[in-house]
Amino acid sequence: MIKYLIIDDEYLAHDIIKDYCDLLPNMQLMKNCYDGLEAFEYLNTNEVDLIFLDLNMPKLKGFEFLKTLKNPPKVIVTTAYKEYALEGYELNISDYLLKPIGFERFLKAINKTFSSSASQLSVSSQSNKISERIFFRSNKKYTQVEIDTILFIEASGNYTKVITTLGIITIREKISTVVELLLKADFLQVHKSFAVAVKQINSIEGNRIFIADHIVPIGKLFKTNVIQLLK
Repeated sequence: MIKYLIIDDEYLAHDIIKDYCDLLPNMQLMKNCYDGLEAFEYLNTNEVDLIFLDLNMPKLKGFEFLKTLKNPPKVIVTTAYKEYALEGYELNISDYLLKPIGFERFLKAINKTFSSSASQLSVSSQSNKISERIFFRSNKKYTQVEIDTILFIEASGNYTKVITTLGIITIREKISTVVELLLKADFLQVHKSFAVAVKQINSIEGNRIFIADHIVPIGKLFKTNVIQLLK
């Protein structure tokens, strides 16, 4: 569960962000804050995984508020002022969303924040195994997938199949777009139509990769990628 906080002096901004988050699984709103002081008081006694932070607020500006936090959670800035983007990245914010915010761009920010090795990580209580997650759009809904469960991805026309240990998810995205999202998580493109999770490979024989019960072909143009992996 991703616990989040909205800090914005505009009521409409709160409604839009919450509506977007409600479309995604495992997003839990902890509090609506309308200025930095209110948020500072809440965070003194509570923890969240993510803050949606406006910049131009009364009493305490967004970046001024952020500088008061000793151990800030992940932060996605939501603002109408693009000129402050550089300062935001110097403060290690996860992403910078310009209002009005479209849902596709919002989803990209969530994926960026919670799917890289530097992102907020959830820890399994049973095995202390670090698990990274990503959202995929499938059949007009958004499915959250643990990256560790992905075996490989396969191009299928204008769609991409995401083959996981739990089943197959078909999404309306080009394979190049999905590969770009997953590159930071040790995925390797081995064919124009296939990319594999390196740690899921059981064996490699000739021009074939064996993963669980699946066989993935190695394309001629991508064989160098596999050779580099074996060195």
